[in-house]
Amino acid sequence: MSKKIAVLITDEFEDSEFTSPAEAYKKAGHQVITIENKAGNVIKGKQGKAQVTIDKSIDDVSVADFDALLLPGGHSPDTLRGDDRFVEFTRAFAKSGKPIFAICHGPQLLINADVIRGRKLTTVKPVVVDVKNAGAEFYDKEVVVDDNTLVTSRTPDDLPAFNRESLKILAA
Repeated sequence: MSKKIAVLITDEFEDSEFTSPAEAYKKAGHQVITIENKAGNVIKGKQGKAQVTIDKSIDDVSVADFDALLLPGGHSPDTLRGDDRFVEFTRAFAKSGKPIFAICHGPQLLINADVIRGRKLTTVKPVVVDVKNAGAEFYDKEVVVDDNTLVTSRTPDDLPAFNRESLKILAA
């Protein structure tokens, strides 16, 4: 069954941390919907390899519209967590119990949403202290799956494991 995956994303996202999961999800028959400030905005990855046209405005979406949430890394999550609309969407998504897939700096949105206390996860090295301070159990592994609702990975090198575990949850 096809699932709808929300992606909170803005300029300076880590190119492969969006493109690799998005391609894997689409290949498996799922829909990937990008969300930023304004539908139609064109955003660019920090490596300059990826460009994305935004599908929906954060003001026009609801958690009920989606089956899963992808939080790619790069500078994007740090920018988005400064906007309460994206933090509140992330918080509501976590409280819904629907799956969240966060890689690299993606957990920064989860930290600001205050939804990782007691959860098991991994992240890129510069965010480890923040994750621990937010009450999460940190594991330095390529992929950590917590309660079949949270999949996290550290860097683009971990994408094969990240995609594999995300797809398992989407298929369930």
